[in-house]
Amino acid sequence: MRSYRDKPVTGEMLSLMLWETQGVKKNVRNIHTLRTVPSAGARHALETWLLINLVEGITPGLYRYLPLIHSLLQVSVADDIAGRFTKACLDQQMVRKSAVTFFWTAEIYRMKWRYSERAYRYIFLDAGHVCQNLYLSAQSMGCGVCAIAAFDDDLLNAALGVDGESQFAIYAASCGLRV
Repeated sequence: MRSYRDKPVTGEMLSLMLWETQGVKKNVRNIHTLRTVPSAGARHALETWLLINLVEGITPGLYRYLPLIHSLLQVSVADDIAGRFTKACLDQQMVRKSAVTFFWTAEIYRMKWRYSERAYRYIFLDAGHVCQNLYLSAQSMGCGVCAIAAFDDDLLNAALGVDGESQFAIYAASCGLRV
C-alpha cells in the first residue's frame, strides 16, 4: 500500500508492530536472544530504524529500536529528515507520507563469524521474515505496508549514519493507516 490516511497511528500500535517484528522473547545467558521472528542460528543480525512522521506522542524524526529493553532511542529530529529518506528511497513519496517507515540494517559480523559467505544469504532471508511479520501485524491493526527494496544504498546508509560495509541498509517498509 503506497497511500495512507493523514491520521496518526498510536504509540501502542507502533509498540506492537516493533514487538512482532523484532521483540525479544528470551535472552539466553546474554549470548543470544529468541525473538518473535526467526533468524538463522538465532544470530539476529538486523537492526530496526524508524522514520517517524505521524505517531501519537512521538516527535517526528529518526529513531532506533532497542529490542532488549523494547524502547526507542531518538537519533535525529533534524528539519526535513523525511526529505532525506524520501530522496534515498528514490523519491518514493510514501516514505514522506507514511506514519512510519521501517528501515532494517544488517550488522554482518553477527552472521559472518558463524556462516562465512552464506551469511549474506541468511540476512536477506531474515529481512524477509521481519518484513512479513510487519505486514501481518499492521494488517491486524488496520494499517497498510509497502516493502521497499528500491533505494540508493549510499544515500540511505548515510542518512542512517551507518558505514555501508560492516553495517548496511538491507530493506525498508512504509506503514500507515489504510485509506
